[in-house]
Amino acid sequence: MVMHNTFASAHQSMLAAAIERARQQQLSLLELFQIAEELNAGGSGAAAAKLYSTWIAYNDNSPVLHLAYFNYSVTLRGLDDLSGAINALQASVKIAPQMGQARINLGRTYEDSGLNAQAVQQWQQYVAATQDITPEKIGYRLMALQHIGRVMESVGLLEDAEAILWQAVELRPDRTEAAQHWLSTRQHQCKWPILTPSEYVANRQLLEAFSPLPLACYTDDPIFQMAKAYRYNKHLVGRVHARDILQPSPRPKTGTKARLRIGYVSSDLRDHAVGFALSEVLELHDKESVEVFAYYCGEARTGDVTQTRIQAAVDHWHDIGALNDLDAAKQILADEIDILVDVNGYTKHARTKIFAYRPAPVIVNFCGYPGTMASPVHQYIIADAQIIPPENELYYTEKVLRIPCNQPVDRKRKIANKPTRQEAGLPDDAFVFACFNGSQKTTAACFSRWMAILAAVPGSVLWLLGASEPVNQRLRQLAIDHGVDADRLIFAPKAPNAFHLARIGVADLFLDTFPYGAHSTAADAVTMGLPVLTLRGKGFASRFCSSILSAAGIPEMICDTPDAYVAKAIAYARDPESLLSVRQSLQAQRETCALRDIPALVRRLEELYWQMQGEGERGEIPVPRLDNLDIYYEVGVEFLSEPIEFETETSYRERYRQELAQRHAYAPIARDTRFWTEND
Repeated sequence: MVMHNTFASAHQSMLAAAIERARQQQLSLLELFQIAEELNAGGSGAAAAKLYSTWIAYNDNSPVLHLAYFNYSVTLRGLDDLSGAINALQASVKIAPQMGQARINLGRTYEDSGLNAQAVQQWQQYVAATQDITPEKIGYRLMALQHIGRVMESVGLLEDAEAILWQAVELRPDRTEAAQHWLSTRQHQCKWPILTPSEYVANRQLLEAFSPLPLACYTDDPIFQMAKAYRYNKHLVGRVHARDILQPSPRPKTGTKARLRIGYVSSDLRDHAVGFALSEVLELHDKESVEVFAYYCGEARTGDVTQTRIQAAVDHWHDIGALNDLDAAKQILADEIDILVDVNGYTKHARTKIFAYRPAPVIVNFCGYPGTMASPVHQYIIADAQIIPPENELYYTEKVLRIPCNQPVDRKRKIANKPTRQEAGLPDDAFVFACFNGSQKTTAACFSRWMAILAAVPGSVLWLLGASEPVNQRLRQLAIDHGVDADRLIFAPKAPNAFHLARIGVADLFLDTFPYGAHSTAADAVTMGLPVLTLRGKGFASRFCSSILSAAGIPEMICDTPDAYVAKAIAYARDPESLLSVRQSLQAQRETCALRDIPALVRRLEELYWQMQGEGERGEIPVPRLDNLDIYYEVGVEFLSEPIEFETETSYRERYRQELAQRHAYAPIARDTRFWTEND
């Protein structure tokens, strides 16, 4: 305490002296920055702000005044004074209109204040002012373009976002951030082909820009998906200093009465598909066996019913949104977590670097991301036998453990009264095919299959989840191009979750997408008695729906080839009685099938957690297998330049082996446990 008072007194003395020198115009800008930095580092942000305001007031003729205003704004941001930061940045920009970083930060502060229009205006002004390019201006122009595109994308202005982002892509095609968002906007708009290289941007550069999740919508190539995740993790996490690696040892608990401490880290513990899925799981955990910690890293929520329910279900709730990655990891370490579950993977608002600090002995990939993390720290992945059969474990760097079904459901979700077809905007006498997956999952080949099905079933309609009107209109025109009347595509408007669930059941048959199939959407459909037809592939995302259908007791709805998918959809539409038997089977098994046996799922989940704990105590924690992933990446990205939409497992593996053999003949490749084993 004495030491604390000594430091406080020293800061007060330093501040008083600095303020007096600032009034006398005797404090240089460099000294101002140094003293303010020391004050901020010592937790005296308010004092630093006072010093900046004094210096600015008494040095208003300084040629570097704009720099003082800029740093002042940074201090104010640290104090959560957004309006003050805006005023300081406006002053900086007024003095020095070409100061790129001030323009960028002013736009970001407007955005954080909910003023997207003003944010975009700031960045547009800077873009317009940087036509005469210098290396510095290129960097700031790129940042401005990316921010404009990102904000436009987030508010649904996809056409505008795409155009702006393409400027950023052509400016620096070697930088992947803008291209990642550009690819996403095209997927969401169903603009096929997704990749459109130019004189300045090569096809390979666009392929390199895919992040793992959108890549799963583009191709069913699990070995390349793994290699991409590996590279993405290295880029995302960067270097972790050895001094910051926490890595606690497993605590002896097996055979004792001590509870196992389970930590769930997610940005989706809220009104979100993941939040819905985990709500009942968290409620059913055996609190005599496990102690549950939730670490929420998403956006602040108010009045969120699902989040309130989750908070009541867990033993401990921590909002780590304001903590940096290392401090969040230290919080997890302090809580003595035994099993840390990553419920985000590579999804929005994920905090992947937290896991890189190894804050718990065991780190698990479960529920939030459809694929391998391919990281050095994720030791286990929890799935099921449909998604990852034993022969497909080679597509995952983690050790695979299995529960009955990888899609938990919430049996307590509210469902509104079922509407009539007329109330849902559907014809009473038509056979209604439906798909409520996001538009980004629809590919050109998938849409062509749907059009072939409609063409073979006169009078039938396809009921899709509505996107923006330009996207809806694009799909109508594509239907016409396939010889199908545009009116046979019907778009469902967005609806509150309870009403959306209720209307699902008025359709006749759900047509799944490929290669990224339905996840929670398929569970919702079968819960409401709507049969789902899926095409099963090789990777996690392309096999997930088959897991749900198997767990729901209707494995006959799983197809193994595109032709079988089309033929079966047509056959069901021509013979509604056969489809009625599937509906009746769904209804008869609804409360007894594995999909809705959440108590059994939770018991198995806890058994697996204790299995991991036992392996940790015995020194048997698995080490992720990362060998040869750079080589698999190079092979995969080359194959993807001429993508194959669907391929048998045998053909797929043989194609990779032949390419590896050719490369090995040129430069020896070390053997691994995947496609380049000692037997190859």
